[in-house]
Amino acid sequence: MREILRQYAAGYAKSEEQLTLMEDDQSSIHYPEVYLFIGDMTAAAIEPIMEIHDRKWDNSASVIYFHVGTDRGGRPGPKGSESSNRLHSYQLDLPVADGASKSLRKELYQAFYQERGPLSGLNKAIRKLSHHISDYGRSYSSFDRVHLSIITRVDDPFNVFIPEISLLAESIFNQSFKSVQMDLYALINEREQIETYGYASSVGVAFLRELELMQSRDYSFSAPLQMTEDGLSIPVVHPASPLFDLVYVLSDKNERGISGYSGMQDIYDIICHLGLLKNRKQKDEAYDGIRGVYNNTSFKSNIMTESGRQGFVSAGFARVKRPNEPIALTVLYHLCRGLLQRMKTGPEPEVQECLTYFGLDPEAVTARANRMLPNVEHLDGLKGMMSHPVSYAGLKRMNIREAEEALFGEGCQQFFHSNYELEVQKRLRDTSTAEELHAALRRSLSTHPHIGCYQIVEWTSDKGGAGILLEAVRSRIRDLGSLLKTEQEGLTRYYEESVETQPFKKLPFRDKQNVRQFIRFFVGEVYHRRYELLLLETELALYRLYEAELEQIHRHYKQQASMLDQLEAELLEAAQSSIRTADDYIGQNLMEYYGLVTEELMLELESKRGAAVFFEDRYVGNLSVLTHEGTEPILANMIRVCLRDLLTAEPFVQTFEEELLRRANVTIEYHNKQVLAKEDLFKVLYRMLEENSVTLVRLLDYTQEHRYEEKYFFGDADSEFVRYAIRADEALRVYKLGIVHEKRSSGVEKLNLMGGFHLEDLMYYRNGRAYYETYTANGYEFHGMEPALLPELR
Repeated sequence: MREILRQYAAGYAKSEEQLTLMEDDQSSIHYPEVYLFIGDMTAAAIEPIMEIHDRKWDNSASVIYFHVGTDRGGRPGPKGSESSNRLHSYQLDLPVADGASKSLRKELYQAFYQERGPLSGLNKAIRKLSHHISDYGRSYSSFDRVHLSIITRVDDPFNVFIPEISLLAESIFNQSFKSVQMDLYALINEREQIETYGYASSVGVAFLRELELMQSRDYSFSAPLQMTEDGLSIPVVHPASPLFDLVYVLSDKNERGISGYSGMQDIYDIICHLGLLKNRKQKDEAYDGIRGVYNNTSFKSNIMTESGRQGFVSAGFARVKRPNEPIALTVLYHLCRGLLQRMKTGPEPEVQECLTYFGLDPEAVTARANRMLPNVEHLDGLKGMMSHPVSYAGLKRMNIREAEEALFGEGCQQFFHSNYELEVQKRLRDTSTAEELHAALRRSLSTHPHIGCYQIVEWTSDKGGAGILLEAVRSRIRDLGSLLKTEQEGLTRYYEESVETQPFKKLPFRDKQNVRQFIRFFVGEVYHRRYELLLLETELALYRLYEAELEQIHRHYKQQASMLDQLEAELLEAAQSSIRTADDYIGQNLMEYYGLVTEELMLELESKRGAAVFFEDRYVGNLSVLTHEGTEPILANMIRVCLRDLLTAEPFVQTFEEELLRRANVTIEYHNKQVLAKEDLFKVLYRMLEENSVTLVRLLDYTQEHRYEEKYFFGDADSEFVRYAIRADEALRVYKLGIVHEKRSSGVEKLNLMGGFHLEDLMYYRNGRAYYETYTANGYEFHGMEPALLPELR
């Protein structure tokens, strides 16, 4: 069920985003964009980044993704033909020891230069990639430059090749483009380092130490990396300068030392939004010139020290939008709750209606009992039964009982017992009262969908006073028992009456004829009465069987009702859990507001199409019938109704500000002066975006010396909230603020850039340095180059 709910909520959220994207503008990137993932640990980042690009960029299909790793990491990224033309991978098959080696990074580095085959294959893969980019020439405004974003994990041993792979790619791309802009994204995932914190931290510190060297002003590089098809080597040379345009350090712990709920997802959002910020096609000068267009040269200058030392960059990301997944689950819960409430609060029937619903009304049970008795006409056989020779003169002095014994002995009683009583007992044993009741219930449930398992449980209850049906059946048993006793006593008294006083036709001096007349009268009077008594006994026996079976039915439908209650409880938990994932403010009043909205929509639909519309097969269907198939068909039908009839209604077609404002005020009475004004809402949203976009890196000192910040809103520059955000804190602002205009109503995003910090400012580096020094002192080797060439540990 959890998977069904996850797919439903995610599907609704995705469809809503697609709808808003159809109405909203998608951004475009100006120059070709290539994402180079280095190391097995980066494979998990490929698919999320591709999905974000597909949602945000209208020319995302032309973005190229290239993964370089080993066969140890498995196949990276998404599967399927759609992505195969965008996603390329190359596995460097290097003969090195397993992961337990004390010098894995060094061995990898040495094997890379010793084995020419892997390097040759890498050359061919990158050249193929470069030619593939040219297939998308029409997707970009300019082909003069290519943006190469290199993504790696600091604790991945494979990042020992960062200079080689980056510069090889740059040199090959330079043959097709006038310039190559390279950025490096160094990702830190401290949560995954819990098991191997010492070694992983040491590898991370080793890479960061190498990275400081790569970004120094006097860093140069030369190696025979390019290879021709004939195996000839061509040197790749990097003159003295920082290797990368900018280095972004992004951690799963933010500047406050808190791990975010979404884990690495915020990092992937930052990578995508940075790509758009630096490489966006300018669409509308009226908006793009509004203020604060990103200038990469200016940003680099501001994060550089007077000595020319290049600073690292980090970023934070936050968004406010309509919480589509919690909304979908909340509406589903309220639909379920509304349906069950309607089932529980159905009209209270009359006793006769209740008996008829179960097929237990007196007429139906009497007819059933009648069918169990052999034909009454067979009693006429008693009239021709061989009788003993008794004169009428002798008979008329006897009572009825004595006359029967004198005429037939036990013959009539044996005949009636064998042909009627025993046959009825056999038929009672053979009949399935359970099947009869369930069949009657199924017929009634199909024709009375508003009556269901909750009423059945209540009517058949035997706790706290019997339910209406059980009491009616027991009352009928008492009545039949009393009537049967009265009739039996009447028959017993009748047997004591004199033959002579009976009102049958008597002829004088016709002894034999009078005996025959008495026999006919006796059979018709006594055994027809016994037949009626047997009918009463049969009806009483049926009711007693039904009484016992009602206990089983009560347990069965109580289980069905519990199943529905459990479904409601699980939907409530799913909705509340989803709401908890949203920000406290963004998720406020979801239950209250969408409870009212859902009920109003249900009442509106019922007024148009009938009170029982939701219990029809084209909607949710008869829940009491569907429970026999489990909860999945019910859940599927509810989801169908939500997606088709509820979530498409007018209350769900609003901008995120309107929707949030309505929810914020849903619990406030109309005349209450505490009602939240739009201006107050904007203040809260502005503060939320600022607090939630805290930089994703943990530094020793929050106000380090060279800290420089720029902040950018991604949203509709015409929206009231964005216009408010431009003005807010304007007089006190000490950072650059920019607006990336995207016509949209679904929400607003904020990207905070912070640069200027250095290696020694990183808490990750400071904490890991002790592990690094300990491991190196114990014989571990982490560098491909000579450690003496690296900067001193700070």
